[in-house]
Amino acid sequence: MDFRRTKFYRDKAHGKILGVCSGLADYAGVDVTLVRVLTVIMTLVGGFPWIVVAYFVTAWLTEDKPRALQEMDSDETRFWQEVRTKPTVSLRNVKNRFRDINGRLAKVETYITSQDRRLAKEIDNLR
Repeated sequence: MDFRRTKFYRDKAHGKILGVCSGLADYAGVDVTLVRVLTVIMTLVGGFPWIVVAYFVTAWLTEDKPRALQEMDSDETRFWQEVRTKPTVSLRNVKNRFRDINGRLAKVETYITSQDRRLAKEIDNLR
């Protein structure tokens, strides 16, 4: 695994020309059609030479999306898109998950190490 999940990549598998718009859509977690329509509108409104130049420069400077990233399931893809767009929210969600898991493990540990006579008797009966 020689790639980063939070880096911008061109997505040629879902792209029309060079995969820049589909890469932007994947990176930001928005619909690729919206990115394409906005790119065309910005080009027609007055950014003709600059948008086209920026598109080809971006295609030249960025790498193709690695195969391992293309094969991720939708939940994992959604998680990494949230990490890229809202890192503090995703960090808070991960902390809450670990806090919940830690609480459940503490309850299990308390149950296992408790001086419950009934549980000790049942264990002795199993021997």
